[in-house]
Amino acid sequence: MRRHIAFAAVAAILSATLFPATATAADTTSAASTTAAPAAAGCAPLRACIPQTVVLDGARLALTRLLVRAGVPALRQELSTLRAKADTYLTQGPWSVTDKPQLPPSGDKHDYLSQAPYWWPTEPKTADNPWGCPYVQHDGVTNPDINLITDHAERGSMFAAVYALTLAWYYTGDAAYAQRAELDLRTWFVDPATRMNPNLNFTQFIPCLLSGRGIGIIDFSEQLTDVIDASAILDTGAPSWSGADHAAMQAWYAQFLTWLRTSSNGASEAAQTNNHGSFFDQQEAALALATGQPDLARGIVTAAEAKRLDVQLAADGTQPLEITRTRSWHYANFNLLALTRLAMIGRHVGVDLWHYTTPSGGGILASVDFLIPAATGTAAWPYPELNFQPYAALDVLHAAGDAGDRDARAAAARTPQPPGGDLWLLIPAPEQLDTVVGS
Repeated sequence: MRRHIAFAAVAAILSATLFPATATAADTTSAASTTAAPAAAGCAPLRACIPQTVVLDGARLALTRLLVRAGVPALRQELSTLRAKADTYLTQGPWSVTDKPQLPPSGDKHDYLSQAPYWWPTEPKTADNPWGCPYVQHDGVTNPDINLITDHAERGSMFAAVYALTLAWYYTGDAAYAQRAELDLRTWFVDPATRMNPNLNFTQFIPCLLSGRGIGIIDFSEQLTDVIDASAILDTGAPSWSGADHAAMQAWYAQFLTWLRTSSNGASEAAQTNNHGSFFDQQEAALALATGQPDLARGIVTAAEAKRLDVQLAADGTQPLEITRTRSWHYANFNLLALTRLAMIGRHVGVDLWHYTTPSGGGILASVDFLIPAATGTAAWPYPELNFQPYAALDVLHAAGDAGDRDARAAAARTPQPPGGDLWLLIPAPEQLDTVVGS
């Protein structure tokens, strides 16, 4: 708790001294809503070091970078943990959708392919019935056969690697981290031989039933925003990251956003009322902001007040659409992960989703506070959960604390840390911390 207070105090002083025009969320809007080409290597002048991120607060990252490079003791352990994580990715990958042995229904390996995680065969697999059809759903129980198709796992590894490597470069200046992140991005999104087509037509297919589902868009919507922020960070002057790289990523983002807004799968996912809808909005708003469409992003965030929060968040802090699941703790946190990230995007475009109150009296902060007793171990979680992991709530507690929720801030200090450690001071945006595959 004390290190967060100390960080806030030092950051406030640096902010007032070095960035007087970026002291408020509204002042960072223009930076986040443009699509400028990369800055000169080394991000000089200092203002150029502020990345035009869509979820993360770019000014806060720049302040933290100054503190890291000044050797502030409170950040040393987190930096060591981040570097250790990034180091593991220096020798992994690059990954590509063309690695998979299977062909999607389109016949094009450049199309992403994944299998529905909670659907299982009911018959033995034979030459006449190689999938073991028909399939039935077992909610919350992952079918290991999904790993036979490599796109899902490789996508997750690539997203995580790019984010960790990019942040490690930004804070340390070690070119090796940036260059590896650049290779991973070019391989997955840019290189004609290995790039992914900007669509999700064949996500979470169900053998012998459906070739793809809108619900599978969540394969990307949870973490693609990390990649968007990573590419914005590289734009501050990463070695070997060029204007052509920036333009190629912008083109992919724009094409994917068009697909999301015009495809039948996109329409299906946008219509979902639970965490799927929340993540769809978060991804759509982030892509709009990243591609220079702040008005569209603002409209998406504003519409989420009635479309998501009014529907999902009860006055008592529960989330009725999530607590009936077999993994209710996971999904209560998962939905709030999407909503808190959407609220962070909202701050870039002048919408305060954090303090919006639904007609019934609910809101994001009330729902985060509902998690506190279970997260801190003062009370049992009262709903079904196959694998309770209290640290799943840590990042949403941090995010709510930063938004002014004192109870959440205090609870974060009493919540167990995830296996990978607490990196909030360096990466102040919520991430999924518990282990689950699916939707």
